[in-house]
Amino acid sequence: MATEQLTIRGLDEDVQDHHLSFSEQVGFMASAFWRTHARDRILALAVALLVIILTTVYAQYRLNQWNVPFYNAIERRDLDEFMVQLGVFALIGGSLLLLNVVQTYLNQITALHMREGLARDLVDEWLRPQRALKLLHMRTMGVNPDQRLHEDARNLSELTTSLAIGLVNATILLVSFIGVLWTISETFSFQFNGERVTIPGYMVWAALGYAGLASILSNIVGRRLPDLNAERYAKEAELRFALMHTNENILAITLARGEDRERDRVQNAITVVLHVIRRLARGYTNLTWVSAGFGWLSTVAPILIAAPVYFAGNLTFGGLMMAVGAFNQVYGALRWYVDNFRQIADWKATLMRVSTFRKVLLSLDETPGAGDLRYPTTEQDRLVLRGVELYTASPDTPLKHGLRLPADETILPGEHIMINGDVGANRRLLFEALAGIWPWGKGEIALPSDGRIVFVPQQGYLPHARLRDVLAYPLDSALMDQDRFRTALERVGLSPLVAALDLTERWDRKLSEEDQARLRLANLFLIEPRWLVLDDILEGLEADVQLELAATLAELDNAAIIYIGRCEAFDSVLKPRQLHLQPLAAAKPNDHA
Repeated sequence: MATEQLTIRGLDEDVQDHHLSFSEQVGFMASAFWRTHARDRILALAVALLVIILTTVYAQYRLNQWNVPFYNAIERRDLDEFMVQLGVFALIGGSLLLLNVVQTYLNQITALHMREGLARDLVDEWLRPQRALKLLHMRTMGVNPDQRLHEDARNLSELTTSLAIGLVNATILLVSFIGVLWTISETFSFQFNGERVTIPGYMVWAALGYAGLASILSNIVGRRLPDLNAERYAKEAELRFALMHTNENILAITLARGEDRERDRVQNAITVVLHVIRRLARGYTNLTWVSAGFGWLSTVAPILIAAPVYFAGNLTFGGLMMAVGAFNQVYGALRWYVDNFRQIADWKATLMRVSTFRKVLLSLDETPGAGDLRYPTTEQDRLVLRGVELYTASPDTPLKHGLRLPADETILPGEHIMINGDVGANRRLLFEALAGIWPWGKGEIALPSDGRIVFVPQQGYLPHARLRDVLAYPLDSALMDQDRFRTALERVGLSPLVAALDLTERWDRKLSEEDQARLRLANLFLIEPRWLVLDDILEGLEADVQLELAATLAELDNAAIIYIGRCEAFDSVLKPRQLHLQPLAAAKPNDHA
């Protein structure tokens, strides 16, 4: 029901306000990384990777120098020198192979720890008290947070690692080989129109111009790829949500003969995803014209650039190959942006989604209050309701329904209370307000100083876990002995489940609705709450089962039990004091301020 939705004013509209610029996204996520437990391990791995990269670059520098004696030996047809240089190559090549293997391993381990730090940070922020619930009711961010917590976190950590290492490697190669290329081509000269032309660092300028042109064209052609990638992630997440939602509700869909309607809905989601992928395919195809074109041309480009000098007789064959090797290293470093444009676009899209998601999570605690609903703690052990009025919508939405307590009420320890109301009084608002998750209203809900208060919703949650963990939830089952579990199950009529305590099942599907209700009562015997608030949990059960479970509730010694709803069994067995809710007339919430 729409009236049961927790509406947080302005948050969906405020998503745009949380969108950060690229530099702000980087800074925001860097500050988050700095606070993660994985930081020290990642920094240690980064130092190790830097050492490996520097050693690799030095080996590549020696390999480039090796070109001169090797190719000169070929030019002279000097077999002895040729064999010596093959031995030198084996030593350098073997070292590079070992370094590459070690670097690959360190890359993977670094990505692993990056994902650990990011995923744990996002989950910690998501599952802070009430944040996930507030997020759930946002139109944009609340649809599929699992996509951002799982796929986006994985992509961002892996892409950040690979791109950062690639950028550092390319930068070190550029710094190392640009000097070599300048030295080689510092005195290059050739004849043009009968005049000798000398351009200091001739090959360096050629490499800069060649790579610069490729980067500019790549940026122009692929400028829309980051936005398209972000759109694709969003639509893929919506498709997965549609599939999961259909699967979770397949029984109701089948009974309603709704397969055709669900098929159309999922097929429409697939169509939207495919449309975005087609646009991405066109973008990547256009980008390939640039990246592949410059890539193939680079096979002969350095030779063509150095050819005038070589044919002028100012460069040996070995010197030519050394210049070509140095040019390729410099150009390879400079064209890193071109080669990785697709991954960079993907990374920027993921960074935007994750940073916006995390920013929204942090902002949920800053949501302005709604009216004057206050939650003090009572000095004495009691629960007090003073002037409570609750509204079913935010202040900027017309109030269609609401409720109020006609008088102040004080509930004492061990007291049994049943709260019902007139038609039109949405009792569930009071349940959520008592739990502190309904913000719209005014008055005061003073909670007992003893924090052992448990709220049991009508639709309970049974984790996918061992039965003993389900029974103890949210406490640690390891702190409870076997006899406590056995006693709790026997008291609610589920003694056959004692043998299944260590089984892991989908208990919400394995057990009938009646047995699920019994299991939730068994959970209360293990938790032993001092205050218990129930949201009409006996509704829908057979009359004899209601009487049996109401009698079981009466065995919760010294617990104050507040039952929100109408239940004859609860009334007849526990003899509760009755409280009556009154509906409010339609009005704006601020009319009641």
